[in-house]
Amino acid sequence: MKQWQPTARTVWQGRDDRTESPNALRIFQTIALDDAHPPVRDGIALIGFASDEGVKRNQGRPGAADSPDLIRQALANMASHSGHERLQDRGTFLVAGDQLEAAQQALSDEVQRCQQAGMRTLVLGGGHETAWAHGRGVLDAFPDARVAIINLDAHLDLRQAARATSGTPFLQLARHCQSRGRAFQYACLGVSRAGNTQALWDEAHRLGVTVVEDIHFRRDAADALERVMAGADRVYLTLDLDVLPAGEMPAVSAPAALGIPALDMLPLIERLCRSGKLQAADLVEFNPHYDRDGQGARLAARLAWQIAHWWA
Repeated sequence: MKQWQPTARTVWQGRDDRTESPNALRIFQTIALDDAHPPVRDGIALIGFASDEGVKRNQGRPGAADSPDLIRQALANMASHSGHERLQDRGTFLVAGDQLEAAQQALSDEVQRCQQAGMRTLVLGGGHETAWAHGRGVLDAFPDARVAIINLDAHLDLRQAARATSGTPFLQLARHCQSRGRAFQYACLGVSRAGNTQALWDEAHRLGVTVVEDIHFRRDAADALERVMAGADRVYLTLDLDVLPAGEMPAVSAPAALGIPALDMLPLIERLCRSGKLQAADLVEFNPHYDRDGQGARLAARLAWQIAHWWA
């Protein structure tokens, strides 16, 4: 299996309303498909990471490897407003067999290249192993910047493991920062205490992680976000879709018993996008094997659309 493949043009299809008006456009009509061209300054690089190898290693339900193109298909028919033409589809990175680490390195390299060219990156996972690759690419693109990592997630993902999994990305990023003598600035908002062992809470405390539990999200998340942003030059946002209630997002490896509704999260995401500091974002853990009538794909696509819209 190749490590990278361009997105098939058949993925980007939808309803054509141009007989009504020249500006009655949808994303499939304005997105740039760039198979091998260099990054474009001020663009938004849409990149897929088709991996569930990390989920398998973490004893989760596989299926997330199939998600990038399904999210693209749901995004394709959404309206294209001013600025959405900045979206550039830069294809999908694949895991050959169990060679997760090689695919993660390839994604990191692409993210670093896009970021240093002046683009923002919007990555569609894949399991949360996506975050090690995406976050490393952002950190390496800005070695002298204070980069904050904000994770909207029911899980801390600070597990100790012999190999990278979907549960290890932020411990890997912490060690990456330590090896380069830079601060590890990590906030996890929406955490389920019932879904994380005491060992994980101890690790979060040791690393100085900013944590807001799911039951306190409405009360504390906005203030925590402001504190983190105040100490950062640039921000990387990673959104694990299992932070959403299972009724809103059934299609994940580990559905949330409680969860944070999308309408509670979106004001924080808007604040980040409009701050000028949000450099990169990803959506991870969508598992189409457990979707209901495309509900999860549409919600994931709407979140991606909203980030691009507020960036634009």
